[in-house]
Amino acid sequence: MGALSVVRVIRFFAGPILAGLAVGLAVLWWYEWGPSAQPARNDTGVASYAGAVNHAAPAVVNIYTTQIVTSNDDAEAPLFNNFMEQPRRERALSSLGSGVIVDDAGYILTSYHVIRDADEILVALRDGRDSPARVVGTDPETDLALLHIALEDLPEVELNGNGPVQVGDVVLAIGNPLGVGQTVSMGIVSATGRSHLGIATFENFIQTDAAINRGNSGGALIDTNGHLIGINTAILSADGSWQGIGFATPASIASEVMTDLIEYGRVIRGYLGVTVQDMTPSLADTFGIDEVRGGVITAVVVDSPAHKGGLQPGDVLVGVNGDLMKDGYEAMNRIAGMKPDADVTLDIIRNRQPMSVDVVIGTRPPAEAE
Repeated sequence: MGALSVVRVIRFFAGPILAGLAVGLAVLWWYEWGPSAQPARNDTGVASYAGAVNHAAPAVVNIYTTQIVTSNDDAEAPLFNNFMEQPRRERALSSLGSGVIVDDAGYILTSYHVIRDADEILVALRDGRDSPARVVGTDPETDLALLHIALEDLPEVELNGNGPVQVGDVVLAIGNPLGVGQTVSMGIVSATGRSHLGIATFENFIQTDAAINRGNSGGALIDTNGHLIGINTAILSADGSWQGIGFATPASIASEVMTDLIEYGRVIRGYLGVTVQDMTPSLADTFGIDEVRGGVITAVVVDSPAHKGGLQPGDVLVGVNGDLMKDGYEAMNRIAGMKPDADVTLDIIRNRQPMSVDVVIGTRPPAEAE
């Protein structure tokens, strides 16, 4: 074969070979570093989430609270106390929890029940620093609180992942369970949109089987990229021990609460002024409704937006702005999420007849801290 023929052969194969190499490198990049990249694996081939943990864990803090309790030595002798001043004893009751630095300006999200009734709050960082914290605001209705510490060069963790949280997603819970120090546990998202649990007034929890124990409350629930997707809130347990069912407040809700607490000192929510009972099959029969959906208005607050709009006890609330409501709880959540002074059309059934009522949403009164 002559030199010219060799050159032609090389030219013939060079293009496809280079194209194949380019495609192979692109596929390799997509698999290793692209949006659908798999978790890093160690030498044994076992998936590792060390990158996500190293990204988020520095922003997860331990929270220590102290409550000062004052009592008299002779508290059982009130008549004697009327004539003589008795010595008073003070004792400190301490508890612990977790929190997440969500802004390098020093803002920390945690659970309200972690800092409730606390006289002193101390925040300890993973890097060894600690600082007293002040309460920026609380929202008992979602069991969230916002703290602030005056330290510089603070780590922070991003709110929300790259997309919606889905059942089956791998998640990691970071906190200080039982006071043993910062700990990471792994699980999956078991369910989303959990409500009717009696944990808070407004519930839309992420359910996970990542281990959450006492002291984890207020800590971070992150995805495998290290993004904050929830604030660990509570567990479902008969005896207080971990039984595989934990709940976290979604980061989207926590972000909205934080914004209002910084701007207003409290969370601003829409207000209708009614008490609603979820529809049941027996109630549906009573009210002549074919579908078990919506809720029965059992009480209307005088001079409330509902009262001014003409709503009455016994009305069945089935829709909000044309959207059918699964139950009364969903309807009240929808109303609470509206801005005050917003116009809303409520679909109701009164005396077995469907009708619409136009109402101007008010401002929900502040929740009383327990």
